Amino acid sequence: MGERTTGTLTSADGTAVSAATALPGGSPRAGVVVLPDIRGLHPYYVALAERFAEAGLAAVAIDWFGRTAGVCEGGVRPEGFDWQAHVPRTTHEGIDADVTAAVAHLRERAGAKLPVVVVGFCFGGSHAWRLAGGDLDLAGCVGFYGRPALVGDAADRAHLPTVLLVAGADTVTPVAEQLALADRLRAAGAEVDVTVYGGAPHSFFDRAHGEWAEACRDAWERVLALVERVARP
Repeated sequence: MGERTTGTLTSADGTAVSAATALPGGSPRAGVVVLPDIRGLHPYYVALAERFAEAGLAAVAIDWFGRTAGVCEGGVRPEGFDWQAHVPRTTHEGIDADVTAAVAHLRERAGAKLPVVVVGFCFGGSHAWRLAGGDLDLAGCVGFYGRPALVGDAADRAHLPTVLLVAGADTVTPVAEQLALADRLRAAGAEVDVTVYGGAPHSFFDRAHGEWAEACRDAWERVLALVERVARP
């Protein structure tokens, strides 16, 4: 059993960002920055970071709202947190600064040359795909049921290995838009793996896990496959 902590990271602009870190007992070959959905650092994502650590990876789940809502009391955002008031106030620049701090945090804990991927969900999935076209020091990007509109022109600069995990019955983002994004990412030069889980609803990996166990198992294996592909020997 490795380290399990909740606390804060300091972003480039001095913002305190709530985060939950989970490290394996041995030396990890890769790290994961977990980008949560619109709820921010919900307890589910703390548990997910721990699941990555159980798979032998260094992981940190971060919050989105340090600039507008402060740090999380008790380490996580409560169920009644008013995320609707804060999501529109996030910026790409702030998110990039927070992800950069998270990557540095993992490398301080687990090795300076640790390859790091981002794994995001919904709002976080959108930004994971966007980061495939960014200049942060990442090795790969995985997004569950994101919104291509949030990726924007970054899709045309994509260069990192990218995984799109698409809910086939997503009522939030049409499947066709996500498939079109995959084509744009490929056209830019990124290696892209896209999987559509027929009939699965938005947020199937967390909120509907019990009903979509097989889809969740396959999605988890695809996440780990990308991580293993970029891991250090």
